Amino acid sequence: MDYRSTLEFLYNALPEFQQMGAEAYKPGPERVNAFLHHLNDPQNDFRTIHVAGTNGKGSTSHILASVLMAAGYRVGLYTSPHLRDFRERIRIDGETISEREVVEFVACYRKAMQGLSFFEMTVGMAFEHFRTAGIDVAVVETGLGGRLDATNVVTPALSVITNIGLDHTDLLGDTLAKIACEKAGIIKPGIPVVVGERGPESDPVFEAQAAEQGAPLVFAQDFYCCTGSESLAEGQVLQIERLASGEHFSIKLDLQADYQRKNIVTCLAAVDALNERTSLRVSPDAVVRGCAAAARATGLLGRWQVLGHAPLVVADTGHNAHGIRHVAEQIRRQHYNRLFFVLGVVEEKDLAAILLLLPVAAHYIFTQASVARALPAAALAAAAKSHGLHGETIPGVSAAYARACELAAPEDMIFIGGSNFVVAEVI
Repeated sequence: MDYRSTLEFLYNALPEFQQMGAEAYKPGPERVNAFLHHLNDPQNDFRTIHVAGTNGKGSTSHILASVLMAAGYRVGLYTSPHLRDFRERIRIDGETISEREVVEFVACYRKAMQGLSFFEMTVGMAFEHFRTAGIDVAVVETGLGGRLDATNVVTPALSVITNIGLDHTDLLGDTLAKIACEKAGIIKPGIPVVVGERGPESDPVFEAQAAEQGAPLVFAQDFYCCTGSESLAEGQVLQIERLASGEHFSIKLDLQADYQRKNIVTCLAAVDALNERTSLRVSPDAVVRGCAAAARATGLLGRWQVLGHAPLVVADTGHNAHGIRHVAEQIRRQHYNRLFFVLGVVEEKDLAAILLLLPVAAHYIFTQASVARALPAAALAAAAKSHGLHGETIPGVSAAYARACELAAPEDMIFIGGSNFVVAEVI
């Protein structure tokens, strides 16, 4: 099989959450553990940093990977989902796994994949790729939750939990405390853990789990604060305060979203934990260089990604109320004449919570991505109308974006979002 037919086989033979939703979710470590054992447990041959959280875990993973690369380490990066190409999920020093390696892995282990989910297969592929390449450390992002996630087979050098919000409530629980309990499942005995953001419902969960596991716990907000930022043509300069000493310093980050102010605080605390509690060493200079090249070095896409000017065109993968709140706030701070909003979502999201956050003073183009989970554009438009959001309905994402470009004048803004899949079809 060539690369294209290999991917067709994987998508058809293995349940894939991004396409099918909860029907493809296979919680628990039994299957992936058996598969990894068949591969001679590659996850035991390199150090890992394990990253979970409702939002920000992708950005945080990419930033940490870039910082570790700047520190001189050979770094694997495993994230999901991909936007343009499956191979985005598996990188070493920013380079994606090759098409040849994907084809050869599937050909070699096709029989052993029977009964796995698509995600479990990719975990095995990533870890085998990392071992074969002889990496020093891998940054591994959870797929869903933490406790029962397929990535939770690693014994990391450091665990990181970015934040807790209401998402995937049908699978993870309908309260912040229940979701925190699932995320806290990545906390391992004696392994330090950094939690990015405090919360009255989630803090006790993390504190109890860390105490039970004897895991040193740090809340990043207790050590660092981002006090401001200055926008650049490609990124921003973040003003940081180290709370214990009152020291102020700045860090350039080649990511433009305002919500990266929260992620940088998490990353700084994670670097401190690595230096203080693991054998990994990251200098201040490596932090500066790694942050300045985070997106470029690791190929991060879809985080307040500017696709054009005159009109300003921005795409962002925020896809739940917890994440879209920050995106909506940044949209309101932009300068434009009219706002055209290309919006599509998937069916299981809390649609009412999302729609309440979106700007009323916009012309919406309601659409749907070409995946089974996509909420029909007409249903989205009807729900949006009840929240005072108006526009037109164009089911195809490409056609919807073309319509926005047709309507927008140079002084206007076009925003594309609501779903990873909508953004993927545009960029």
